[in-house]
Amino acid sequence: MRKSVLIVISLLLSAAAFAQLKPAGTQGSLKGITYYDASELPLLGKIEEASQPRWSRIPESLFPSLREPLVYLGQNSAGMAVRFRSNSTRIAAKWTAKNNSSMNHMTDTGVKGLDLYCLEDDGWHFVRSGRPTGKTTDAFIIENMTAKEREFILYLPMYDGLTELLIGIDDSAGISAPAVDLPSRKKPVVFYGTSIMQGGCASRPGMASSNLIGRKLNRETINLGFSGNGRLDLEIARFMAKADAGVYVLDFVPNASVHEIDSLMVPFFNILREAHPNVPVIFIEDPIYPFSAYDAKIAKEISAKNSMLKKKYDLLKGNKVKGIYYISSKNMIGDDGEATVDGIHFTDLGFERYVDLVLPVIRKALK
Repeated sequence: MRKSVLIVISLLLSAAAFAQLKPAGTQGSLKGITYYDASELPLLGKIEEASQPRWSRIPESLFPSLREPLVYLGQNSAGMAVRFRSNSTRIAAKWTAKNNSSMNHMTDTGVKGLDLYCLEDDGWHFVRSGRPTGKTTDAFIIENMTAKEREFILYLPMYDGLTELLIGIDDSAGISAPAVDLPSRKKPVVFYGTSIMQGGCASRPGMASSNLIGRKLNRETINLGFSGNGRLDLEIARFMAKADAGVYVLDFVPNASVHEIDSLMVPFFNILREAHPNVPVIFIEDPIYPFSAYDAKIAKEISAKNSMLKKKYDLLKGNKVKGIYYISSKNMIGDDGEATVDGIHFTDLGFERYVDLVLPVIRKALK
């Protein structure tokens, strides 16, 4: 009897939650579908969730102090995701890409598409991708589901931003903020890095390393990868220090020069550590790119940068700095040459191998 009462109460609470989200003023083209403004739903992957622009990783207030490429890339929605709950048999989306970007070595689905996952008893399961058709896309992501309440996470574009995102569901269905606090939003993992960290070149958003790790940990992750521009800007360190992080993961070596690592790595670290004395920090070496076996100049550059990273790390250890970790790239992406798109940026296989190497260290640091 008590169990039945609890179920009824749960259903009533769910119905009340559904009623809280009102249809968006703008509509899409799909019949039998009502659209809701996704900006009214929880947004994961931002240090300051309430900051504007809504779909930007970097707040507008920070723009004047940053290099121009960081302002542009900071408005890419890499690693961000919308959480919601619905009993709809169909999930659609209407979204407008900020720049309508396209690249010659990455799928449009990864660049400016969406990825939908559903929470099951054993974790998050891939549902289907929202494949872009142009600057604005209005399409079903999934159809023909049974009508029951489900928890969803919708990953946003990796190499473009958004100016609008609407989620479409059956006219008769409801949508609300999630009823389950997963991924946990306490003590997120904050990543800083380069194009690979940003998600280049995952086939779809859910396959980027920060999103893979977020699902495996069931913990919020914040992706501050800046393509070609992970160069230890101290303004970014100060911004990262605002996060109530569980661990910081620093993977900047592919973009930083030997001189930048020498002069900026320790000051960058000190900004984080002064703000959060007990938060672990992980340093990661430059990957050993397959083509470096043939390009002697690149091989020498990788070796020099990794040597400088290790030198500065050893300096911190020698000064008895605790809670820091170092990950060698020796076995990062395997030795078969099959883990990159272009000899540098990772395929989905490369991201899986990267996560297999990095995730155990993150788990250890979080403990």
